[in-house]
Amino acid sequence: MSNPDTDGLLAEQLLRLTRRLHRIQKRHLEPIGITPAQSRLLRTLAHYETPPRMADLAERLEVVPRAVTSVVDGLEAAALVRRVPDPSNRRVIRIELTDSGLKALGRLRGARRAAAEDILAPLDAAQREQLGGLLDALFDVPERHRC
Repeated sequence: MSNPDTDGLLAEQLLRLTRRLHRIQKRHLEPIGITPAQSRLLRTLAHYETPPRMADLAERLEVVPRAVTSVVDGLEAAALVRRVPDPSNRRVIRIELTDSGLKALGRLRGARRAAAEDILAPLDAAQREQLGGLLDALFDVPERHRC
């Protein structure tokens, strides 16, 4: 059985780490001119074989559709994505990467690697492997045990 004090401390440490990860990621993304939310949407968009609908993106990102609209608006203003009509139903709008968006993805990969190195710098290779295993265990919890 777990100790509530220890569990509370671990939860607080995870929250602090999450905030630190966000700050470091944001710092590495600023020179590219992209927010963490925009980065996440671009990376998600790259996984689709055909341009998705906004609703598809919202579902995949586990956010409300309005949140996707705001992020897409910003990415469209930066010419990284564009809205295109669905060829089979012109009332449906799909989101696709532009050439500039594809180039930005390459820069994002470099920024993410640099951010990961900053975050993981205190850990040696064995500790990184151990952390990966622990994080996998937290992600592989059956749905009934998740919050």
